[in-house]
Amino acid sequence: MVTNMNDLDTLLMQVLEKKLLTTVFQPIVSLHHKNIIGYEALTRGPENSLLQQPMALFEAAEYLGLTTRLEFACREAALDNYAKLKLPHKLFLNVSPNVLLEPDFKQGQTLHYLKRLGMGPNQVVIELTEHHRIMDFELIQEAVTHYRSMGFEIALDDLGAGYSGLRLWAELLPEYVKIDKHFTRGLHLDPIKLNFVRSIQNMAHSMNCHVIAEGIEQREDYNAINALDISYAQGYYFAKPMPIPMADIDPSLFNNIVVQPQPLAGIHSQTIASISRPKIALDIGTKIAN
Repeated sequence: MVTNMNDLDTLLMQVLEKKLLTTVFQPIVSLHHKNIIGYEALTRGPENSLLQQPMALFEAAEYLGLTTRLEFACREAALDNYAKLKLPHKLFLNVSPNVLLEPDFKQGQTLHYLKRLGMGPNQVVIELTEHHRIMDFELIQEAVTHYRSMGFEIALDDLGAGYSGLRLWAELLPEYVKIDKHFTRGLHLDPIKLNFVRSIQNMAHSMNCHVIAEGIEQREDYNAINALDISYAQGYYFAKPMPIPMADIDPSLFNNIVVQPQPLAGIHSQTIASISRPKIALDIGTKIAN
């Protein structure tokens, strides 16, 4: 068991040097065409270790100053596994904006790696994940333009949860924007969330951008986003992340079943007639005292 930061450093270095990372893939589903359009690559550390969960893994890397090295390792593991699986759809690859600016990343290392695997940039969507405040938007915009010129598409992750999501969206004009799961869970029960998601959908439509609703776990969540005409969705309702993901989605999941509300009980079950009171109506010509 890891008992101090020296042990944690040792464990993380073993993970990186021995390539002990595992990649799992979660489908991204088209609600209009009822099929899979891509997979998001998600990283896990060694099973049954303190670094198995991604949050623990990345927090340790940040503390030890190894975030960039970890992200590069995650990228290579994801691309290697995706190429082996020969999946026909797009790969959504998480990248921090700061890593996007790294010389090794910017100088085409990812592109060269893709070519060695027999893949092209048109198969990859760079999904920007904002964990820290962005200080130089102009630099990020230049980097995004550079990657687009190579053939990559851009997605903005967790809209509504980051530091500057709306500004990033307006300045980068990504092909995809992902609504954070906070706003999609229980959407059908919360008018504020509903109005937020509807506004995002309206803006995306005007910007020729596709919305991906994350965190869809219940049929009611699916019904709500489907009613808003959102293009794509992702979540446990459709499939869990797996090392070998499913190739097709169960068609029955797209059946839009509307649950009828149950009649109210107790004092709220009385009729309008039982609480109404008769009133005397007066003719409009009736005189009143001065």
